[in-house]
Amino acid sequence: MNKTNYNPDVLTCIANLSNDEVFTPPKLVVEILDMLPQELFESTTTTFLDPFTKSGVFLREIVKRLMNGIKNEIPDMQERANHILKNQVFGIAITELTSLLSRRSVYGTKTANNKYSFCTEFESVQGNIIFNITEHKWQNGKCFFCGASEEIYSRAEELETYAYEFIHIEKPENIFNMKFDVIIGNPPYQLSDGGFGKSAKPIYHKFVEQAKKLNPRYLSMIIPARWYNGGKGLDEFRESMLKDERISELHDFPDTSDCFPGLNIRGGVCYFLWNKEHIGNCNIITHKGDTAGVPMKRPLLEKGLKIFVRYNQSISILKKVQKFNEKPFNYIVSARKPFGLPTNFKDFKQNKDNINNIYLYRFGDNGYVTYNQIIKNQKYINKWKVLVPKASPGDDSYPHLILSKPIIAKPKTCCTETYIVVGPVVNEKQAKNIAKYMVTSFFRFMVLLAKSTQDVTKKTYIFVPDQNFNESWTDTKLYNKYDITEEEQSFIDTLIRPMEVNYD
Repeated sequence: MNKTNYNPDVLTCIANLSNDEVFTPPKLVVEILDMLPQELFESTTTTFLDPFTKSGVFLREIVKRLMNGIKNEIPDMQERANHILKNQVFGIAITELTSLLSRRSVYGTKTANNKYSFCTEFESVQGNIIFNITEHKWQNGKCFFCGASEEIYSRAEELETYAYEFIHIEKPENIFNMKFDVIIGNPPYQLSDGGFGKSAKPIYHKFVEQAKKLNPRYLSMIIPARWYNGGKGLDEFRESMLKDERISELHDFPDTSDCFPGLNIRGGVCYFLWNKEHIGNCNIITHKGDTAGVPMKRPLLEKGLKIFVRYNQSISILKKVQKFNEKPFNYIVSARKPFGLPTNFKDFKQNKDNINNIYLYRFGDNGYVTYNQIIKNQKYINKWKVLVPKASPGDDSYPHLILSKPIIAKPKTCCTETYIVVGPVVNEKQAKNIAKYMVTSFFRFMVLLAKSTQDVTKKTYIFVPDQNFNESWTDTKLYNKYDITEEEQSFIDTLIRPMEVNYD
């Protein structure tokens, strides 16, 4: 390639402003638009709305398709551009800055009525890409519409409040006073909720729910995939989505960087097509690198489940395991903060003495505490048990480790919230056999099916079957028990990185 002639698309180079303002690469936008019936771009009456435009890339790519699609009906290029930009393409910017950027992408100028604008008929500065300053509605310290923390987002006028217009209005249809055939885009993902550290709550689901109120013919958004089986406050949204048979296509990206290069959103992302007229199974495609997996038509909600199971090839494995009707492993997994001690617990001794004789596992240097400092599950202290870090190692790139190394904990031990407890059990042999089971690829694959974030909590073990821990378990033994074929084993190997740990 001759570098002197290389003219990159500026929208492929733009950096994300924050985790709630993730810009969409043009290549990805093209793939999302390809899901739509292409005859939509051959009509002079189809209307499109991006209700949270940032770079304007969705609207720009839509305009390009319309310019080609209706050229026979409106041969004159300027007349065609005027018609499309005034009557068919609309956007709501999320900030003043993104409104200027979006207009520059779509109209060629940051003001719609500029003499150099691609549309010669706009009289207003904003055109059909609008930004109106919107306020949060505070109730008991939180925004009534989006749940934002008043302490964090009640700001001076010169600062951005992130009160997105589309979800801060009772009747979104009043914004443009018109009906849209297609609502499409990449919404803001989260807002800080005022919790410890970088605690944040999702808001992307509110944009999906608001868009459905407008009852378009088609709805497509790219959002984090945590809603499959987790996420703060997403239970109702998850149930609604999984039971919505109008979702006709779902593209799943377990590794975010396959979709947004350089970005790591734990649990991955997805984009979907909601079709008002579709009733039935969803066409599901899992992406890995530049490769799209074999599509599979199946329900988003498999019979007897409450979460979405990603990876089409995993369904056959899961069904084989479920035929045994065994108790789930998570019945011996503790809830978070098993001994009542937080991650940042500091009131411990470095050395054992007559009083501080309970060994404490924690993040960083371990130490010793007293019985009286342990406020939960004191019955676990003098038992054998297995500890496993609550946070999974690494990122979402393939293959995964899923779990950090389990620790066999002797009697007179406890831990902070950094770990969760498996057990307790009656002897060292059972503890070792549990740890051996937990490092098998089979075990960690079954965990992966219910895992959507960095945290591996009690509910994440829901698909893992319990075993007789008077026996030792290996992958070979487990694959034989559940009749896992060589092809299925190879599939597991593409997702799970072997963990070499010797507990003998």
